Amino acid sequence: MLRHAIAGIGAVALAMACAGTALPDAPYPTKLITIVVPFSAGGAGDLFSRLVADQLRPSLGQPIIIENKTGASGNIGAESVSRAPADGYTLLTAPQLTFSINHLLNPNLRFDPRTMEPISVLATYPFVLFARSDLPANSVSELIAHAKANPGKLSYASQGQGQLGHLAMEALKLRADVDILHVPYRGTVPAMNDLLGGQVDLLADSLLAGMQHVQSGKLKLLAVGGKERLKAFPNVATFAETLPSFYCDTWMAMAAPPGTPKKVTQLLSDAIARVLQSPDLKRRLAELQVEPFGSTPDQMAALIKESHDRWAPVIAKANITVE
Repeated sequence: MLRHAIAGIGAVALAMACAGTALPDAPYPTKLITIVVPFSAGGAGDLFSRLVADQLRPSLGQPIIIENKTGASGNIGAESVSRAPADGYTLLTAPQLTFSINHLLNPNLRFDPRTMEPISVLATYPFVLFARSDLPANSVSELIAHAKANPGKLSYASQGQGQLGHLAMEALKLRADVDILHVPYRGTVPAMNDLLGGQVDLLADSLLAGMQHVQSGKLKLLAVGGKERLKAFPNVATFAETLPSFYCDTWMAMAAPPGTPKKVTQLLSDAIARVLQSPDLKRRLAELQVEPFGSTPDQMAALIKESHDRWAPVIAKANITVE
């Protein structure tokens, strides 16, 4: 009986050991994947996520749902993913600043976004500088001259405290040594509405946010934040043509909870890179004025560092925080 008991214990131990060693080699994915977007439906992050998810479903062979979990400038959704099981079945799609400087803007943040596992940068796009149509400036150099001649009389809207439009304009103020009043809003829509109504003079945002108003003549473009001029508006110069090395571009990326196995993040990254080569998806993204990327996890990590190095000094010099 003793021999049988020892043999039984040994068999259980062997089974447990085998189960433990088999776990890392378990197939992925085998069930539904949830992509959390920490902003409301209809925004850029939501739209990109849905476009990519539509292509990933057949590629991965599993259902994928988008969950919009809003609040606290995107931190509620991001925190929920940071605390999710590290198994690759709960993912986050969020903009650049979530991963690079969120911890600097929010000193009381309850999670560390730097511990998230990079998967892929989905797409990149420049910010542009919109202006009311009757503003007596048609370029960055003319804007700087007008601001210097009228200190404190110009105003700019932003999507909110610590958002990219806020950082970009504060960087411009620091670089050009001009005084322009910041008027924060709760998102792009109310900021754009007041720019159209003439309550504010300027707004830095994605081209998609106001392209139709530029085309109709209700607004004008003063500058492009990328390294190249836009094909749709070849006569609009980049910021860097006036202020060398001044860039204001952004990207939307996907990440996984801390500790997610590298083989899972690499598998997802490879799948995203493949689907972003789809002619249909390329066409849809081109319509949104964005460039598909499909980075590796290491490339995404490098872009996170680049973003931190670009915006951290602005945050410090302008003393920007989010309560």
